Amino acid sequence: MRRFTHFAALDWSGARGTRQRGIALAVASSAAAPELVRPGHIWSRAEVLDWLEGIAAAGENMLIGFDFSAAFAFADHDAYFPLWAESPPDIVRLWALVEELASGDPHYEPGGFLVHPEARRHFRHGRGDVGDLFLPGAGRLRIVEQYQRATKQAASVSNFNLVGAAQVGKASLAGMRLLHRLSGRIPLWPLDPMPATGPVLVEIYTSLAARAAGIPAGRSKIRDGEALDAALAVLGSPPAGMTGPVSDHASDALLTAAWLRAIAADSTPWSPSPLTDNLARTEGWTFGII
Repeated sequence: MRRFTHFAALDWSGARGTRQRGIALAVASSAAAPELVRPGHIWSRAEVLDWLEGIAAAGENMLIGFDFSAAFAFADHDAYFPLWAESPPDIVRLWALVEELASGDPHYEPGGFLVHPEARRHFRHGRGDVGDLFLPGAGRLRIVEQYQRATKQAASVSNFNLVGAAQVGKASLAGMRLLHRLSGRIPLWPLDPMPATGPVLVEIYTSLAARAAGIPAGRSKIRDGEALDAALAVLGSPPAGMTGPVSDHASDALLTAAWLRAIAADSTPWSPSPLTDNLARTEGWTFGII
């Protein structure tokens, strides 16, 4: 397997505004304790992009996990947006469409995409505001999301749902604008060929790191330094050494960076049995779902 020397985890946010308290970035290097990048800083999405571009320019041998979905469901209808003539045929052109329609929105927000009359038909926007093509119930799921539910590896939600604390649709759309800018600059697994050196992006769920660290389902959020160090120890990581309260965004990033380091050398996460070339091209996959 390809070897990396640094492992980064990005806890992301789709909220509106210049800076987001929900963004946290951590790096685990060699066998040292994971560390926050710019601890205490309130990140903007533009600053995250700048940081990633710096990693790309330096050719850092880094595996970078981002906590949002790279694409929407495609396989169930052979389209992201059935009945829309402009529905793109693959991930890269999906990112381009989101960017085209949302380009007037500041801070990489996705509002312009979501108000498009054809796009909005596919989403649950709020109570009483549900697109006529939103699948009743949970909403449409990607193959990886169906698979992780069936195998009880994770409890995903549909990216077409924009309502509630668990929704990830807005964060994913904001993330797609980020990926659009990084396309061709940092490879994304499993879409792109694995380079011999340099950074690689993967989609992650921070809850997978929590489960691997022995934290029960439904209790995945760590909010104090002692609990974080105990979870890190299960992953074979030195303690972060933080005392007192810790934001769950920071703990998610720190724990997931250590988890990426712990599993990246294993071939299993890189070759999940349901993954096909067509899924890699259209829906992607979540690293660690096997």
